[in-house]
Amino acid sequence: MEIDLIRYFLPDELLNYFDVIKVEKAKDEALNRDVLHIYLDEKNELRSVEDTLSFESKGFLPVKQIQDFPIRGKAVFLCIRMRRWRNKTEPNHIVQNDYSFIADGAKLTKEIAAFLKSTGRDPSRYH
Repeated sequence: MEIDLIRYFLPDELLNYFDVIKVEKAKDEALNRDVLHIYLDEKNELRSVEDTLSFESKGFLPVKQIQDFPIRGKAVFLCIRMRRWRNKTEPNHIVQNDYSFIADGAKLTKEIAAFLKSTGRDPSRYH
């Protein structure tokens, strides 16, 4: 039930490529407030190469933590695991999908980075 509800707060483009695995509420002692961690795993679909049959999914890359819009006063962190794909004939050839909804050089989604930019705040100070 909780996972179904959280989908209403996430961008559609994110849900096209990732599955919500779990949602955890935690206490951030430094900020003295509750935070939400939303865990997402990339779907098993390779789109960054044309010959997808030559590649196989070989686990996940390390988790990327990205700050998103707060929900009901709680900071929200998307904990995203992207798949790594290995070429079946050239095992050292590893690829991954590219996602444009993650702002370059920031640990924020593009939506929140654009919002902060429009308000005159510097998104680079939000990690």
